[in-house]
Amino acid sequence: MTKQKKTNVMRLLDKEKIPYTTKAYAFDENDLSGIHAAAALGLAPERVFKTLVAQGNKTGPVVFCIPCHQELDLKKAASCSGNKSVALIHVKDLLGLTGYIRGGCSPLGMKKNFPTYLDRTAATLETISISAGQRGRQILLAPTALTALSGATFADLTMDDIILTDGRVRS
Repeated sequence: MTKQKKTNVMRLLDKEKIPYTTKAYAFDENDLSGIHAAAALGLAPERVFKTLVAQGNKTGPVVFCIPCHQELDLKKAASCSGNKSVALIHVKDLLGLTGYIRGGCSPLGMKKNFPTYLDRTAATLETISISAGQRGRQILLAPTALTALSGATFADLTMDDIILTDGRVRS
């Protein structure tokens, strides 16, 4: 078995002596979703957090980390980040702004430090999984370690459950 090269995220965690574990999985170019990553890793979707980058009308770029099975509530995201509105950046702008590509974006090790918000549900978990900065690689670490290193703030970020007319629940 070949030893996998460390990503910038791993080197950053090592430098700060923050404990973490890594997991690798075969990613699918046609399905870069966190749900796919969670299934491939055998983790509950509540533990796998996706990183979304938005543009705030007042603050500029803002980073949000939410459970992979949830959707970002743009009104909540704007409110907690001190903006009147936020809009997700276009995928073509992700690499230039963060240094990461879609499916491999991590809240750690971006080109610049942007205001970062971590969904409050992470605070109830012992460990969460975030991208290691590369497609097919994840880091498992304590959410408090992520907030300490990134300066992230816990916030209510996801859409509330919606009861559909047929009785199904949309999360």
